[in-house]
Amino acid sequence: MSEKIKYADEPLGKFRVVPDFLPRPEDLVFRDEGVKVTISLSKRSVEFFKNEARKHNTQYQRMIRRLLDAYAEHHSGRPLTARSTRTREKASRAG
Repeated sequence: MSEKIKYADEPLGKFRVVPDFLPRPEDLVFRDEGVKVTISLSKRSVEFFKNEARKHNTQYQRMIRRLLDAYAEHHSGRPLTARSTRTREKASRAG
């Protein structure tokens, strides 16, 4: 079952350079300043986000927060975070 791999000194074929798409290490620990608020949401909305969060193995409150951040960024005309700036720049380069 576990045979040794035999390598040959052969040409590998054509290569394609893949653009860098990984976040910088400092972006992985990014944490935006948060403000605690109390808000009443419809039961239907909360159930929707809870179900979607389960499907995507994440937290429903995080999904709601990201939705609100995206809405605020879109309508403010300027990025709210350094992370969102890089995401927008990459999207414009890809398109």
